[in-house]
Amino acid sequence: MANSADPSFAPVVLPSREDAFVRASSEVIGGPAGRRVHPASGWWTPLRVMLALCVLAGALAFIVKEPCREDAWTQGDQYRHACYSDVPILYTLRGLERGAVPYLDSKGADVVEYPVLTGLAMWITAKIVDAVDTSGNPLERTRRYFDVNVLLFTGLLMLTTAMTVQLVGRRPWDAAMIPLAPGLILAGTINWDMVAVALATGGLLAWARKKPLLAGVLFGLGAAAKLYPLFIIGPLLILCLREKRLREWTVMFAAGAAAWLVVNIPIAKAAPDAWWTFYKLSRERPASFGSIWYSLSRHGHAVPPDKLNLVAGGLFVALCVGIAVLAWKAPRRPRVGQLTFLVVAAFLLTNKVYSPQYVVWLVALYPLARPRWSEFLIWQAAEVAYFFAAWLHIEGLNRPELVIPDWPHDLATVLRMAAELWICALIVRDIVRVDTDPVRNDGLPGEVDDPVGGVLIEAQPQPHRHAQPLPA
Repeated sequence: MANSADPSFAPVVLPSREDAFVRASSEVIGGPAGRRVHPASGWWTPLRVMLALCVLAGALAFIVKEPCREDAWTQGDQYRHACYSDVPILYTLRGLERGAVPYLDSKGADVVEYPVLTGLAMWITAKIVDAVDTSGNPLERTRRYFDVNVLLFTGLLMLTTAMTVQLVGRRPWDAAMIPLAPGLILAGTINWDMVAVALATGGLLAWARKKPLLAGVLFGLGAAAKLYPLFIIGPLLILCLREKRLREWTVMFAAGAAAWLVVNIPIAKAAPDAWWTFYKLSRERPASFGSIWYSLSRHGHAVPPDKLNLVAGGLFVALCVGIAVLAWKAPRRPRVGQLTFLVVAAFLLTNKVYSPQYVVWLVALYPLARPRWSEFLIWQAAEVAYFFAAWLHIEGLNRPELVIPDWPHDLATVLRMAAELWICALIVRDIVRVDTDPVRNDGLPGEVDDPVGGVLIEAQPQPHRHAQPLPA
């Protein structure tokens, strides 16, 4: 099959030949790769290069937080230096430094406001600090807690990137977009989102290898860390309905539900109020940073709080219906990565809050959706602009005497969303006009269907019998 998941097979797409932006950029180091270059030869295989880039990304993620780490996030300058992180703050505020077990020892302000597997990651890394640091110095232990979580972030980034190398088929170098994403380096250590990202990527790899039960388990565990992996279920349902593979989807869904229940029921029974905190907060929280609803509210156009869930949720559902119609009527079955990116983006664009760290959700999907470096870097530039504008805005809220205007945050919010919508529009075009899809038209011999398709590509790719050609 031309879409083998083994990155060592030939031929392999080389970005310096296939991607116009990379080809032009490569002139500074001697030009595109020559005909005799074999991308899997020698010691520096694509996978090993990707892992080295992940280590570099982890080091850079550590460095950008160093101004705050130096004083253990105690001087109140984390917004001014754009080095804020939930990780060390919650280590103190949620009782982890005192040995508290999330949910079970939580009450009042100590309750962990995340799903249970994120709470587990928080607790395990706290126990590691207990084992390696016996100094008793609270500031030093806070620094160690952050250090351990940077190592966790780097390890999960390596795992996610390695799995992506397998997922992208004969385009292994596309996986470099993950560790080289500026938004991920800046925001990846704000929270524990990489736990869910790694599990979701593992689920996609299991699906690509025609293991729907394992895929479901990994998606279910991912949803027990953050809701993000749930957004993969819908695209797979539409594609399986289109290709009459509903049995495999049902197995995947049942396994995911079972995995989610196995890790949630014990905590829900032992500490129901603490367990419910995340879901209650998601329902009751107001419009917040990064969302269009927040910017509207700052300018006197707020959606009434009792209507915000209905408006934001309804808009998300409407976009999902549109994506489903697109997938059903497309001349050729869309790829899993394309639809998943569209659904996740739809959620982020309509959600009540769009935190800077959510960028890692989309970065992990981008190589599967539309691997083009020029568009990727433009989008990432918008993410970087928002990252710094958000901290400037919060600094102004905390220090009113600085008189920081709202417009930088509003402008960065709009630019970020516009860049994301632009990427989505390009993906929709690729679905409607398959000849523009960089994955299915990579310039190499042999037809590529969908490297992530799994059971969906057992038959020869062909237009759906109910599909009607869409206008270009």
